[in-house]
Amino acid sequence: MIRHIVLFTWTEDATDEQRAAVTAELRKLPGLIPELRAYTVGADAGINEGNHDYAVVADFDNVDDYLVYRDHPQHQEVIAKHIRPIMASRAAAQLSV
Repeated sequence: MIRHIVLFTWTEDATDEQRAAVTAELRKLPGLIPELRAYTVGADAGINEGNHDYAVVADFDNVDDYLVYRDHPQHQEVIAKHIRPIMASRAAAQLSV
């Protein structure tokens, strides 16, 4: 199994509405991309200072399924329309689990 983890920090001028739209749009993807086995998205709980603002954790059966998700037009649209406009930084990793 492949686990994809992404962490975002938002720009200072990102609005609550923009941040909510990221979550709403990302949560549509499991219904559109059957290769997703598990999908968790959401804002940092605010427990520790210095954390990123947002996380995405996605599980796939194999690398090919991850690549389908990565390149899927709906996923790319969410990135282009909702994430990039408010993204200050991004960190990502893919793990074999």
